[in-house]
Amino acid sequence: MPQHRFFPLATPLALSLAVATLLTGCGGSDSGSVAVDTNADSCSVLSSSGSAVVVGSGVAGDPSAPEASSGYRLGYKAKTASKYMVVANTPLATKAGCDVLKAGGTAVDAAIAVQAVLGLVEPQSSTIAGSAFMLYYDAATKKVRAYDGRETAPAAANGYYLARQNQDDAGSPAPVPSARRSGRSIGVPGVLRMLELAHKDHGRMPWSGLFDEGIKLSNNGFKIPSRLGDAIASNASSLALDANAVATYFKADGTPRKTGETMTNTAYAKTLTALAEQGPSAMYTGQIAQDIVAKAKQSVGDDAAKTPITPSLMTMADLAAYKAKERDPVCTTYRNSYYVCSMSPPSSGGIAVTQALGILENFNLSSYGPTDPANEGGIPSVMGVHLVSEAERLAYADRDTYVADTDFVPLPAKGVTSMLDKNYLKSRAALISTDKSMGIASPGTFGSATSYAADKTVEHGTTHFSIVDSYGNVVSMTTTVESSMGSFHMVGGFLLTNQLTDFSAAPTDAQGVPVANRVEAGKRPRSTMAPTLVFKGTDASNFLMATGSPGGGTIIQYVVKTVVGALDWGLDAQQATSLVNFGATNSRTTSVDGANTTLNLTPLVDGLKAKGHTVSTSAQSSGISTIVRTQKNGATVLEGGVDPRREGLVLGNGAL
Repeated sequence: MPQHRFFPLATPLALSLAVATLLTGCGGSDSGSVAVDTNADSCSVLSSSGSAVVVGSGVAGDPSAPEASSGYRLGYKAKTASKYMVVANTPLATKAGCDVLKAGGTAVDAAIAVQAVLGLVEPQSSTIAGSAFMLYYDAATKKVRAYDGRETAPAAANGYYLARQNQDDAGSPAPVPSARRSGRSIGVPGVLRMLELAHKDHGRMPWSGLFDEGIKLSNNGFKIPSRLGDAIASNASSLALDANAVATYFKADGTPRKTGETMTNTAYAKTLTALAEQGPSAMYTGQIAQDIVAKAKQSVGDDAAKTPITPSLMTMADLAAYKAKERDPVCTTYRNSYYVCSMSPPSSGGIAVTQALGILENFNLSSYGPTDPANEGGIPSVMGVHLVSEAERLAYADRDTYVADTDFVPLPAKGVTSMLDKNYLKSRAALISTDKSMGIASPGTFGSATSYAADKTVEHGTTHFSIVDSYGNVVSMTTTVESSMGSFHMVGGFLLTNQLTDFSAAPTDAQGVPVANRVEAGKRPRSTMAPTLVFKGTDASNFLMATGSPGGGTIIQYVVKTVVGALDWGLDAQQATSLVNFGATNSRTTSVDGANTTLNLTPLVDGLKAKGHTVSTSAQSSGISTIVRTQKNGATVLEGGVDPRREGLVLGNGAL
């Protein structure tokens, strides 16, 4: 493994020109000549007049200008670029990643820059003290690599860590003010160690320069996006218990900051500067680590009433011991025409997505595509939604029962091989009636597999981005703070997550059957994050598609919908992303996303009800980010789609 090197601060663009010769050897397998893009319009948007607009400039047409409200944005069309592309859920983060690619960086280099900015402008969804999963495609070796940066429970935690203030006392009350707002929800952060590991393997740019945009925005200020403004307002009472959060997200008069106001975060700039100069160890040892532990252990709020808070049992030793892991991705063929890879446990997302696809390939889905796909992806058919939802019920049933951190709880039988076995999935498909919804599915059986109780713990707030660099490498990365604004504990300008609430709060069910996803010392909570890559053919030699989404427990549904839309229904990257979200967990309710109010979904809803579905039409806040490698006018291009339900943007070489 190459040695990790840290360099003095410099801007990405300057780095590409001034130290290009130094970059060779900075990373791993991606070291080599640097592909610098000299097009001045790259990483800009194309205005209605045809001129390039710099993201963050504040001029007319700047996509980073906050919208009045966060809703479904009509009229998005697929964007194309010839060399590189970034799709992320906030414009400023997209621009930071694109600038790194323009300067010759790799997809991993860009991912670090994106993450640094997301922690500033989208803290309701992401934090540098959070967790993430990354799928990486190495174009040179034609291999997919999976990186695990999930939080861990402290070494002192046991199965009752989330259920009792004194976890060893059966009579002890629950954590206060709640498990989420207490210190017990805060896990040992993993995302920076994961990015460090990936950068050692696949970086070209010096680590130190990848935080420049985040530092600049923190010091100079940015306009609060509408989703952040909404999150501050809705979480104000919980944020008010933390003095650091108040100093960051409230004005001097004590009122919460609002959408469109300019805010700075100099504490975050200081943290990013330390990370740039010292590397990720700055968060796991030393002052920042001490501050994290002290904040997690806080026993009363900073409010006038000194509201009691159940403290964490996290220690400095927990932080110092954390290790990101490279795992085998979950991969399978689809219809003998595609090769689909997604994330392995402790995420359940990859297994559930590939199981659902393996069930669906037993049906002729191509016959049940949406009508009028040119109109925001169109209106899904009754049979299309029915079949996908039923396949997801079966996948969620297995996920709820069997999937947890495999370092602690093995998967049944032969593991992923058994759960994705084509004959097994064919038998599961046989349980689907084309006329009637099954309502609630039972998990499959795997012979002598250990019996576990189902765990339907639901995860929450997250974000996702997809990146393709000039060298053909690809990143699909989902990163999270868990619930909106995490645990509300704040230190160093960044929020701490409530990620440990993704564990089951009870280690057993009412009958005493153990829950696979129970809390254990050093264990990683189950996730639904499903960064996904698709290839043409039956191996990873021909990259086709990168996608993923936030959405907590519904991520699986968003990813399956997008993949099916692209592969089975021939939708382009934007159409597959914009397409009405639909699907089901293992419950009687089938969701049909009503965010796009211009579509008449009544016939679809009525048709599903006729098949026995209970239908919810609540708006769904996905954040799907999709890149498809395709042919246009005889040339191979990258085609990007951004979720119209969030604030994201597609950027690449040239003005898009």
